[in-house]
Amino acid sequence: MKRFVYINDDEASQELYCDNRISNRKYTLLNFLPKNLWEQFSRFMNQYFLLIACLQLWSLITPVNPASTWGPLIFIFSVSASKEAWDDYNRYISDKKANEKEVWVVRQGIKKHIQAQNIRVGNIVWLRENDEVPCDLVLVGTSDPQGLCYIETAALDGETDLKTRLTPSACMGIDLELLHKIKGVIECPNPDKDIRRFDANMRLFPPFIDNDVCPLTIKNTLLQSCYLRNTEWACGVAVYTGNETKLGMSRGIPEPKLTAMDAMIDKLTGAIFVFQIVVVVVLGIAGNVWKDTEARKQWYVLYPQKDPWYELLVIPLRFELLCSIMIPISIKVSLDLVKSLYAKFIDWDVEMIDQETDTSSHATNTAISEDLGQVEYILTDKTGTLTENKMIFRRCCISGLFYGNESGDALKDVQLLNAIASNSPDVIRFLTVMAICNTVVPVQSKTGAISYKAQSQDEDALVHAAAEMHMVFVNRNANILEIRFNSSIIQYEVLETLEFTSDRKRMSVVVKDSQNGKIILLSKGADEAILPYASAGQQTRTFIEAVEQYAQLGLRTLCLAWRELDEDEYQDWSLVFKEASSTLVDREWRIAEACQRLEHDLEVLGVTAIEDRLQRERKGKEKPKGQLLLIDGKTEDEVYQSLERVLLTMRITTSEPKDVAFVVDGWALEIALKHYRKAFTELAILSRTAICCRVTPSQKAQLVELLKSCDYRTLAIGDGGNDVRMIQQADIGVGISGREGLQAARAADYSIGKFKFLKRLILVHGRYSYNRTAFLSQYSFYKSLLICFIQIFFSFVSGVSGTSLFNSVSLMAYNVFYTSVPVLVNVLDKDLSEGTVMQHPQILFYCQAGRLLNPSTFAGWFGRSLFHAIVIFVISINAYAYEKSEMEELSMVALSGCIWLQAFVVALETNSFTILQHLAIWGNLAAFYIINWIFSALPSSGMYTIMFRLCGQPSYWITMFLIVGAGMGPILALKYFRYTYRPSKINTLQQAERMGGPILSLGNIEPQQRSIEKEVSSLCIAQPKGRNPVYEPLLSDSPNSTRRSLGSGAPFDFFQSQSRLSTSYSRNCKDN
Repeated sequence: MKRFVYINDDEASQELYCDNRISNRKYTLLNFLPKNLWEQFSRFMNQYFLLIACLQLWSLITPVNPASTWGPLIFIFSVSASKEAWDDYNRYISDKKANEKEVWVVRQGIKKHIQAQNIRVGNIVWLRENDEVPCDLVLVGTSDPQGLCYIETAALDGETDLKTRLTPSACMGIDLELLHKIKGVIECPNPDKDIRRFDANMRLFPPFIDNDVCPLTIKNTLLQSCYLRNTEWACGVAVYTGNETKLGMSRGIPEPKLTAMDAMIDKLTGAIFVFQIVVVVVLGIAGNVWKDTEARKQWYVLYPQKDPWYELLVIPLRFELLCSIMIPISIKVSLDLVKSLYAKFIDWDVEMIDQETDTSSHATNTAISEDLGQVEYILTDKTGTLTENKMIFRRCCISGLFYGNESGDALKDVQLLNAIASNSPDVIRFLTVMAICNTVVPVQSKTGAISYKAQSQDEDALVHAAAEMHMVFVNRNANILEIRFNSSIIQYEVLETLEFTSDRKRMSVVVKDSQNGKIILLSKGADEAILPYASAGQQTRTFIEAVEQYAQLGLRTLCLAWRELDEDEYQDWSLVFKEASSTLVDREWRIAEACQRLEHDLEVLGVTAIEDRLQRERKGKEKPKGQLLLIDGKTEDEVYQSLERVLLTMRITTSEPKDVAFVVDGWALEIALKHYRKAFTELAILSRTAICCRVTPSQKAQLVELLKSCDYRTLAIGDGGNDVRMIQQADIGVGISGREGLQAARAADYSIGKFKFLKRLILVHGRYSYNRTAFLSQYSFYKSLLICFIQIFFSFVSGVSGTSLFNSVSLMAYNVFYTSVPVLVNVLDKDLSEGTVMQHPQILFYCQAGRLLNPSTFAGWFGRSLFHAIVIFVISINAYAYEKSEMEELSMVALSGCIWLQAFVVALETNSFTILQHLAIWGNLAAFYIINWIFSALPSSGMYTIMFRLCGQPSYWITMFLIVGAGMGPILALKYFRYTYRPSKINTLQQAERMGGPILSLGNIEPQQRSIEKEVSSLCIAQPKGRNPVYEPLLSDSPNSTRRSLGSGAPFDFFQSQSRLSTSYSRNCKDN
C-alpha cells in the first residue's frame, strides 16, 4: 500500500489523512473507569478476589463482614487506577504542549503562523535554526546553496552526532520565492516505524521540472522530534502527521517481561489455590456430615426441617470465603512497591555515576530488578561497550609493505613519510580512498581550522589520519569533493554513493576525477567483503597476513580498494542503479543487487589498522589464559568439520577442566545457526566464553534467543543502534550511554555510563533485590496461611460450620497494617556488605540457582505457618477457651500471638538492623496495642473493654511468652544448627564480617554438574554420508589442533571467580 501526497494542495489531502494532533493518551474521561477496571479484572487474581467479595454479599454464607474483603480490594484497585490516571495525565500535558507549539506553514501561497496540530499532509513547513521538526517532512529547500542541512536526531534514535540531510535533486536550485508556489506529488509507502528507511519518489509539476521521477531516501527527510542545527532555515513537505509519523508509529507500551521469580510466584499461587480447593471440599463435606448427624441433636442449633436446594453449598462456600485469605490480596501491590524502590536505589547509587561524563545509572524498567541477580549468560558488544570507542589510526599495509610495525604509529613511520613525499602512486591512491570514501562533512571555522562531522568513529579516524599525512579533505560542496595534497587542490565529482549495510559490510563511492575525467570506484570494508572480490590476477596473501597480524594485536581492520570504470560500463550500471533506487518494492534488496554488479574485480590497495582501546577499568583484567578454538569455514562442509572438532574438545573439558573458549565469525555462525543449530546450542552451553566476530544485529538477537530457548536468564549489553535488537530480545537489556549515542540506552531496561558498572548492577542491586523479594513473597504467603490455619483449627471446635474466629475489623487491619509495615522495611536489609559481595562474586550462584525461592523453601515457610498456627491455637484455646472467657477475648489472644510471632520472625530473618527497621518491627508491635486500646474504648466497636481487660491479666502476658517461646524455640535451634554445623558460603562470609577478619579464599561453589544430555537432547550433528566419524579434539596435545594460545592470567570468567557459575538443576531445551 502507498499514499500520494500532493505538495502545497490544501484540499487534495485534507480528508484522506489525519491532522498533526499527537495523542499518546491511553484513556479519555469517558472510558477511563470501564477500561481501567477491564484491564485490572483481566488478571486471574483480581477476578478471584472479586468473586470472593461478591460471595461475601450473600449474608447466608459469609462468616465475616464483606468490608474485610471489599475494603482492601477497593484500596488496591484505587492505588492502581490512581497511578494509571497520573501517568496518563502527564502524557496529556506533554501532548498538549507539543500540539500547541507555533510553526510556520504555507497556505494558499502565503506563509502563516499556526499551531502544530493544524498541519496537514501536503503542507510546506518552514523551520528556523534550533526549531524542532513538528512532523515527518521531505526536504525541498534550505539556506545552504548546495541544499544541505544539519539535524540532531538524539530525541529520535539517541545518536548525538549531527546528521546531514540533502535536498532532492529535483528541488536543487529552486529560488526561495518560488518555494512558496511549488507543486507536485510524492509517492510514498503507508506510515511505518522504520526510522532508517524511506523509499519514495517525487514528481514536480511544470514549470519546476519536466515531470521526471526523483527517488527519495531517508537522507531527504526531516523526521519528527529532530532539531535543525547549524542551518539558518529549511522547509519541507509534510508526508506523515500526528500519530502516523515514524516516531508516533514506534511509540507504545512494551510488552511486560516476566521475571523468573514472578513465574515461580505464579506457580506457588496455583499450588496454594489447589490446596485451598482441597481443604474447602474436605471441610465442606465434613461440615455437612456433622450438621446432619450431630448438629440436629443440639438444642441450640436451629436448622429447618426441610432444607432448600442450595443448602449443601452453604458450608463449602463459607469455608471458601474463610480460606480465601490463603492467597494474600496485597502481594502484587507490595511487590510493585518494593520493585519501584529497587529501581530508585539504582538511580540514586552515587557509585554508579560516570565521573567523566556525569552520567548516572537509570532503571527504565522497574519490574525486573530481581532478575539481575539470576543472570546466567551475559552477551556483550565490544566497540564502545568494552572499549572507549575512541579510534586511533595505528598501522597500515600498502601494496604488501607494512608501516608502523616498529614504532607502533604509522603516522611517524619514516618509510611511509618518504613514500608520501616521493608521491608514490600506490600510497597516494591509498590515502585518497581514506580521505573521500566516506560520508564525512568537513566544517571550516572562521580561523580556517577544519573539523569533521562523521557518523562513524572509524571514518573520523581515517579522515584525520589522511589529513595528518597531507591528504586533507577540505570541502564537500554538494557533489563536489575537494582534497588538498601538498598545497594543490584536487576535485572529485561524486556520481553515486553505495552506502554501507550490515549485509554487504562495505561502502563505496563512484567519483569522477575533474583533472582527467576518469571514473573511479572507491571501496572500503571488512576483509571478507573486499578480498574475495579482488581481480583475478592480484595476489592477496600479503593482505590476508596483514589482517591476521593486526587482528592478533586487537586492532580493527579495513581493506581499501578501487577500480577504474569505463564510461559505457558506468552509464549502463547507472540506469540499473537508478531504477533500483526509484522502486517502492524491495528497494533495499534491489539496490544491493545493483551494487554487487559494480563491486567486483577490485584492485586491493591495502589494509588499515585502527586501535580502539579497552576502557581503563578493563585493562589488566582481560588477560585470559588457555586456548581459543576457532570455528570457521565458507562452506557448510568446512563449518561442519570445524564445529565437530571444537564440540568434541568442549565435551572432553567437562571431565578434564581446561580454560577453553571458541571464536566464530559471522559467516560460519550463519551456517551453524541454520544447519547445525542443536550442536551449536550444546557448544554454547558447554563454553565459558565465546567470541563472535563481525556478526549482524539479527545474529546477535539469534544468539540471545538460542540461550533463552534453554530457559537460561540472559543479559545483553551494548551501546549502539546495532545492539538494540539483542538488548530487546534478552531477559534483561542494559544500554551504555556512550559515544554512539543513547539509542541502546533508551531501548534497554537499564542504562549505565560504563561497562564497569555492570558488575555492581548485578552483584549488589540484582542480588539484594532477589534476596529481598524472595523473603517478601514467601512471608506474604506465611502470614496469610498462618491466620487461615487458625481459622481452620477453630472450625473443628465450632462444629465445622465455617464460623470465623476473628472479626472483620481485625482481619482487615491484620492484612493492611499489622503485618505489612515491618516487611516493607525489609527493602533496606543486606545479608552481606557491598564490599564483601563485590569481593566474592561467586556467591551469586545462590541467586542463579534459585536457592532462596523454590518449592523447597516455600515448603519450609508453609510448614512454619502450620507449626505456628498449631502453637497459637493450642496455647490460646487452653488458656482462654470454654467458660473462662468470651469468644472476642479468645480471638484477641490468638491475634496477639500472631502479631508477636511475626515480629520475631521478621527480626530473625533480618540480617542488618537500622533504626528504621527497629522502629518498623517493634513500633508496629506497639502500634497494635495502641490501635486496639482505642477500639476497646469505643462502645460501638464490638471490642469494648476487651484489650483493657486482657492487658491487666498476667495470664495474657504469660500466654504471649509461651507462644513466642514455643513458636520461635525450634526455629532458633534449627537455625543455630545450620549456622554452626552446616554453614553455607554466605554464613562463612557473615561470620567473617562480624568478627572483622578477611576471607582470603572462599573456595569453590561448584554444584553437581548439570546433565548436558538432558539439556540438549540428541544434539549430535547430522553426519554427511561417507564421512569418517573420528575427529580429534583441539586440545594442546592434539597434533591437528587449531588454536591460539592466550598466555597466562585470569581464567575466562566475567567476574573472575574461581569457579564456573553454573546451576544444579537441569533444563530441557525447546526444539529449534
